[in-house]
Amino acid sequence: MNAISPEPTCNGDKADLRAAASAAGLNETIERYAADYPVGPHDQPQSMCPAFGSLRVGLRMRRTATVLSGSACCVYGLTFTSHFYGAKRTVGYVPFNSESLVTGKLFEDIREAVFKLADPALYDAVVIINLCVPTASGVPLRLLPKEIDGVRIIGIDVPGFGVPTHAEAKDVLAGAMLAYARREAEQGPVQAPRAGRGERPGVALIGEMFPADPVGIGMMLEPLGLSAGPVVPTREWRELYAALDCPVAAAIHPFYTASFREFEAAGRTIVGSAPVGYDGTAAWLKAIGDAFNVPTPTIDAALNRILPPIKGALAAKPVKGRITLSGYEGSELLVARLLVESGADVRYVGTACPRTRWSDADREWLEAAGVMVQYRASLEHDLAALKEFRPDLAIGTTPIVQRAKEMAIPSLYFTNLISARPLMGVAGAGSLAQVVNAALSNTARFEEMRTFFGEPAAC
Repeated sequence: MNAISPEPTCNGDKADLRAAASAAGLNETIERYAADYPVGPHDQPQSMCPAFGSLRVGLRMRRTATVLSGSACCVYGLTFTSHFYGAKRTVGYVPFNSESLVTGKLFEDIREAVFKLADPALYDAVVIINLCVPTASGVPLRLLPKEIDGVRIIGIDVPGFGVPTHAEAKDVLAGAMLAYARREAEQGPVQAPRAGRGERPGVALIGEMFPADPVGIGMMLEPLGLSAGPVVPTREWRELYAALDCPVAAAIHPFYTASFREFEAAGRTIVGSAPVGYDGTAAWLKAIGDAFNVPTPTIDAALNRILPPIKGALAAKPVKGRITLSGYEGSELLVARLLVESGADVRYVGTACPRTRWSDADREWLEAAGVMVQYRASLEHDLAALKEFRPDLAIGTTPIVQRAKEMAIPSLYFTNLISARPLMGVAGAGSLAQVVNAALSNTARFEEMRTFFGEPAAC
């Protein structure tokens, strides 16, 4: 019997894994990811497995089955994390060993699983996600059928050595679905939105948001004669058509590069930033109005109606204190803008996501306010900011929160306590004040504990 060559392992060197994937015929995919999701100044932020982002998108969509192809330990971890975050659906898994991987049997097993799952009575789409090892080994998901009995088959590679963060992995799947939906729309009539097609032109909203924010955005767009379109990533397949039908897409989260490419291919206009705070809302609504050629008097009238309540809400709930902020969701710059307009002394914003032209307006505004903005922020960047600025409050990821508390600095976990709140328009103005001010008031308590327990021992 011939010897079986060992497969790449998920803990291998990233350069070796990239080289293996390119040698296995995935050079185009690896190069596209390098262009869409650039790294630097260092290799990659420290965060959870990026494939969680794509998994999350698929599990939140109606009539969509999701299958993982990867090492059992990776699949276990991703499945656990997905259910920890509230997923209520089964995650499919195609197991493999060295022999089935290198002989091509794994691909045949995936193909068999897809055919078994593709029931049009249950699903609109089946998503198959290659993790690191199958990607590096060149398991060719592109050779799967594009549809089976009317069920769309979406195969994507989401390796940790090619996609830097789970936030960007959301874009990998969203972009692949938009590309599929755009081709369908170009070929003929497609399914209408569940609530029917609206009378007013819509603005597609790109990036996951607090559920109240799209409603608030819709209310702000109404005086312009516009409406809020679907949020991408969508919750069902037919919403993809409705999103692509919108003349303008709002880059609420600015790193959805693959998704923006599909909107631009459909001839749509992209508008960056978001309606946060007074300045952000004014600039964003004007940019949206200009994109739709709304008359200037109509835009001015809308701003005169919308902006005063925002100004009042910000003044009614001020935030006083020095703050550093970091996270990996993609909304970090927007949160920082809102905190600055609330009166906070924000010194540093770190985001694990890359710099793109769609966040330039936010970056420029923050830098003009004296805020240091760090894209592709590493844990070391965030810790250095914590040490340098000695904030009254640190908002960040779990290790930042832990270190801040060791330093007797009040802290808040960004994902669960900050990003899970409305940010847009009048609802967003002042929404952070209660939790932020409550945390700031804990400074004396931390000092008492440090006095009692002493300084933490060095590791």
